[in-house]
Formats: sequence, structure tokens, C-alpha cells
Amino acid sequence: MPTYDYECTKCSNTFEAFQQMSEKHLTKCPKCGEKLKRLIGSGSGIIFKGSGFYSTDYKKPGKASPSINTGNACPKEGCHGCKHSH
Repeated sequence: MPTYDYECTKCSNTFEAFQQMSEKHLTKCPKCGEKLKRLIGSGSGIIFKGSGFYSTDYKKPGKASPSINTGNACPKEGCHGCKHSH
């Protein structure tokens, strides 16, 4: 469930609410009962869990990673390492 941030228009009370995306926005401050506004940019947090998101995390065993062009590769299309002898 997403977390939404709210702020009271009267007492400036701010708080978070865990709500389903289909739920209606909260309208009354739990502290003073006045009107709430939902803060912009909230509700879509990203949580990273685990060891990290690296190319090695999702590699299939036995497959080599693509090589990086170091400038020694032939620029001619279809050539496979002729060392520019043509």
C-alpha cells in the first residue's frame, strides 16, 4: 500500500497515512478536525531491498556479459577483430 502525506490547513499538523490507491483522500485533520490537503509528490515511494540492483544480480548462469568497445574493434560492419588490416 502506498504512503500518502497530509497536512492540515489550520494547525499545520503533518502525518502519513497508509491507504490503498482506490481509497478516497482523507479530509479531516485527526488533531483539530479541520480541512486536510494531500502533499504533492507523495504516495509513490520506491523501496530498494536486497543486495542491490546491479548487472550481476539478474545474470543467467553461463552467459557472458557483452564486451565493452575499447577502441581496438574494427569499425567495418561484419568484421570480427581483424585489427584493421583491410
